[in-house]
Amino acid sequence: MQHLKYLTGYPAGLQEKVKKLIADEQLGAYLAKRYPDTHQVQTDRALYEYCSELKRDHLRNGAQIDKVTYDSKLDVVRHALGLHTSISRVQGGKLKAKKEIRIASLFREAAPEFLKMIVVHELAHLKESDHNKAFYRLCEFMQPGHHQIEFDLRLYLTHRDLTKNQT
Repeated sequence: MQHLKYLTGYPAGLQEKVKKLIADEQLGAYLAKRYPDTHQVQTDRALYEYCSELKRDHLRNGAQIDKVTYDSKLDVVRHALGLHTSISRVQGGKLKAKKEIRIASLFREAAPEFLKMIVVHELAHLKESDHNKAFYRLCEFMQPGHHQIEFDLRLYLTHRDLTKNQT
């Protein structure tokens, strides 16, 4: 049986259930039933507005976001699905910091819940830099059911890799 690289931190029993879904060719059907839709956020501008709206609803006092883009290199190069950066520059004797969020372009075709999960994750880093309890509480506040959606996203990525390898 194959190695489940997106599920390495999960219990062996849960991984065995996923392997059974894969062996029975039911993983795709599970995901399609649970997440039948795709979102309409296709451009960088629409993604910026989507992130800004979520930030406005949940993180009014958080740092301003200067740029949000889909990045086609994220999935391949950095093995990350989203990235938040703070770029500091000196301009006229003042230090200016810009906050950027980059989302892997594979999420253009994903379910709206998956896009929101990645955006929520990156926005939460504006307040909490580490993956600690406060970080995950904030994610859960911004998107109820965040932990389940993150797990399902890992299943989606596993299924995506499997179907990519079959073609």
